Amino acid sequence: MRKRFVRLSIEILLAIGLISLVWHPILYSLIVLLPIIGLGVYDMFQKKHTVLRNFPVIGHFRYLLEEIRPEIQQYFIESNASGRPFSREMRSVVYQRAKKVNDTVSFGTQFNVYEEGYEWINHSISPKPVHKDARISIGSQQCKQLYAASILNISGMSYGSLSKNAIIALNRGAKSGGFYHNTGEGGLSSYHLENDADLVWQIGTGYFGCRNNDGSFNIENFAQKACLNPVKMIEIKLSQGAKPGHGGILPAAKLTPEIATIRGVPMGQDVISPPKHSAFTTPIELLNFVKLLRDHSGGKPVGFKLCVGKRREFLSLVKAMLQTEIVPDFITVDGGEGGTGAAPLSYANSIGTPLNDGLSFVHDVLTGTNLRPHIRIIASGKVITGFDIATKLALGADIVNSARGMMFALGCIQALRCNTNQCPTGVATQDPELTKGLDILDKSEHITNYHRATVKEFFEILGTAGFEHPSELSRQDIMRRISATEVMSYEHIYPSLEPGSLLENKIPVSMELDWKFSKAEKF
Repeated sequence: MRKRFVRLSIEILLAIGLISLVWHPILYSLIVLLPIIGLGVYDMFQKKHTVLRNFPVIGHFRYLLEEIRPEIQQYFIESNASGRPFSREMRSVVYQRAKKVNDTVSFGTQFNVYEEGYEWINHSISPKPVHKDARISIGSQQCKQLYAASILNISGMSYGSLSKNAIIALNRGAKSGGFYHNTGEGGLSSYHLENDADLVWQIGTGYFGCRNNDGSFNIENFAQKACLNPVKMIEIKLSQGAKPGHGGILPAAKLTPEIATIRGVPMGQDVISPPKHSAFTTPIELLNFVKLLRDHSGGKPVGFKLCVGKRREFLSLVKAMLQTEIVPDFITVDGGEGGTGAAPLSYANSIGTPLNDGLSFVHDVLTGTNLRPHIRIIASGKVITGFDIATKLALGADIVNSARGMMFALGCIQALRCNTNQCPTGVATQDPELTKGLDILDKSEHITNYHRATVKEFFEILGTAGFEHPSELSRQDIMRRISATEVMSYEHIYPSLEPGSLLENKIPVSMELDWKFSKAEKF
């Protein structure tokens, strides 16, 4: 309705303007210019649309172009983790949920159900009652402060990559909705702490916020922050799906004195994290680092995040767990399809195992070594909808993180200017003129709304499938079309391992060489 009104108003003004311009220039000014000025003033003070606040009047043309462009351009060239096209409509669904607008669709399925890659979940003739949420306890026997997490949470996005208004809005949304906010590797800022929301403090290779001047890890700085009440868990970032083995990148254009102070880095140059950690070099050393962080955080859950690469290296890490009897409280599996604000093209497109493959592998290895009951698995990588959550839990995850969905709820329009400091919505920029357009109260409410609606959708799907708890989902419940005439369940595509099978030397053929040559003493 708003789009139609704006378009009709502009068309009427243009028509009257042309007539009045010929008739009388002063009348032209009154009829055309004054309404445009009035519209601009209104745009500057409204809080619902960041683009209009930052770009009064001309911002309306974006909405007009979106409305009238050819339908064939509705689909982006990328696909989401479930193989479905990641369309403009998918982004619109997030916006609608964030704004509490009806997100139902007309005319049935929006996809070609006979196209390769189409997925669905098998429903039950006897569906179960819908539950609102379920809290998942995270923390092994080696942990003193267990944490009860929501099914859906905010994935790691750093202050620096995102604006302070975006960070505050995410944080307020997490506090209101009762889910955690992962800080990203950029350090723990005051904007993460001011709302007392649950935090997962991510420690990357740059050790931002807990580093010495030479970039090495500083245990005293870590302990001081890790014991803060809002910090519920610690996550060691080994690699990120969008750029595994490359390290984080914060362009110099986005580095402010405040961010430099938080991170402990000099001004005037790109902030590039090292490709690997300096605090450990072997699987055993990594686990000792896990124990060190757990001990100095008061026994809080400590885990690590990785995108699966060489499988032999993860198997070496698992063997180190068996040898040292030190286990992480959780493992976050990121997919190669995950997003980022800045990454080399080849890294974003061609490096890193996709989430479904990496997630199923990690779950199976932990199951085959009897470690799975002690370690929670978190999935991260283009998770947007309730169905996305179901597919990841069926493959072995306990909970999921979302960055892209939360970005959309903040108002991201995928302008693809994250690395230029020119994000028009004020989400991924440090330009104060653009950042101020993002209204914190409005967008934090959107974050809470999106989380609540998506979790509700997941539990409705769970009940439709005949289950009462997320742990009941299995790979047999998700189906994938392999070709126009062939369908397989996830169980056929990703065959499960039996508990303890790897310890009993029942090694799958695909894993034999990697298992044989993996060692706890080296990656």
